Amino acid sequence: MRRPLALLAAALLTGALAVPASAAGGEGPRTRSGGDEGFTIKDPRITESSGLAASRQHPGIYWTHNDSDDGPYLYAVDSASGETVARITLSGIGAPRDVEAISIGPGNRIFVGDIGDNLGGSWPHVWIYELPEPKELEDRTVRATQYVVTYSDGARDAESMVVHPKTGRVYLIDKNEEGGHLYEGPAELSASGTNVFRRTVPIDLWATDAALSPDGEHLAVRGYLGGIHYAWNDGAPQRKGRLSVPLQGQGESVTFSADGTRLLYGTEGTESPVEAREAPGAKGAEGAAGDGDGAPAGDGGVGGDGLDDGVMIGGAAVAVICALLFARGRRRRG
Repeated sequence: MRRPLALLAAALLTGALAVPASAAGGEGPRTRSGGDEGFTIKDPRITESSGLAASRQHPGIYWTHNDSDDGPYLYAVDSASGETVARITLSGIGAPRDVEAISIGPGNRIFVGDIGDNLGGSWPHVWIYELPEPKELEDRTVRATQYVVTYSDGARDAESMVVHPKTGRVYLIDKNEEGGHLYEGPAELSASGTNVFRRTVPIDLWATDAALSPDGEHLAVRGYLGGIHYAWNDGAPQRKGRLSVPLQGQGESVTFSADGTRLLYGTEGTESPVEAREAPGAKGAEGAAGDGDGAPAGDGGVGGDGLDDGVMIGGAAVAVICALLFARGRRRRG
């Protein structure tokens, strides 16, 4: 069911008045090494960070990219400082159109999802790019493979892509206010033909990104205002609980840390913050505020599952309403 924005605003502002004392400023952040507790992207070239992926080859490095109108670039950000340590230029592909997602597969292969559709699902095909993650982090050009992608049930907008860390199979989730679906790609992508992705199971969220845990057992899906944790279940995800998603201006990305213990959430904007929460399955995890198996889908339309009480304070609620109005009325792509 689509939730009217006026009601959503009222719910957020009401929640702000009921924030627990601990959320309003009691506990400070726990000490962790590197940037697994979060960081700020400082590169002024990164103004629309739309995807996020933790490197397994370079500890503490997170890959990101701009949404559109930037060119074929990937940025390696050091989470300890927030500074960019390498910008990769992709060659061997056409001009990127609407890059929305990034994921790392087996063998440290980077997959980039040029899968957004600003026209609401009218482009006949989208693209996925694959390239090896450089062993040395420095500005350089890397040749990528370009795959043409279509959907078995017609064109659609999407911002979420995951690559299974063991099989290398690629999955997409379409972006729909009423809730989307998981789409499974071929066992191996082909660079010489069209790769048809087929609908499998519903995803109860207006999804802006998703991530698979390093062991391939947990799927995290985020929206503008919340998220859901699924057990991967061999590609037939089973809903397990809500995610504690930070309230961000325009929540766009999510990734597991390289060790799988944290989820890191990103947003668009200059000097955008990347915030961390416990990951599902981690010891003492706070990242899954469980609603249990078989829990009702609730309002999947605007991502209303799993709001983090600790960030529902004052003007932040108003900021998110403005972001939603902006997303729905002007861009509808995130």
